Amino acid sequence: QVQLLESGGGLVQAGGSLRLSCAASGRTLRSWTMAWFRQATGKEREFVSAIRWSASSSYYSYYADSVKGRFTISRDNAKNTAYLQMNSLKPEDTAVYYCASGDVRVTSNLREYDYWGQGTQVTVSS
Repeated sequence: QVQLLESGGGLVQAGGSLRLSCAASGRTLRSWTMAWFRQATGKEREFVSAIRWSASSSYYSYYADSVKGRFTISRDNAKNTAYLQMNSLKPEDTAVYYCASGDVRVTSNLREYDYWGQGTQVTVSS
């Protein structure tokens, strides 16, 4: 059984930065896709970013248009941990951020991910 634990959320002013972490336990996720989703109050959960180790021995990452150029996903396989560096934060980035993982291709479809963390709150004040 895979457990995912997010950390790093908090309150930040618009234009600020936060770095989220997702620590995995239960198995090594080296070849699995790790992703971030977010859910604002009253809205559906939406895709933010995902990353996977590709056959060409490099990482492949994918971003939602709303965060492209501001957010950067990365992972440290030695630590079994994924990260989401969030810069130039906007009030509309306020949400609970969830980490997800699965033995799937990089996808924005949340239904394809088998494992989820409990989420970490990110609040951006204007």
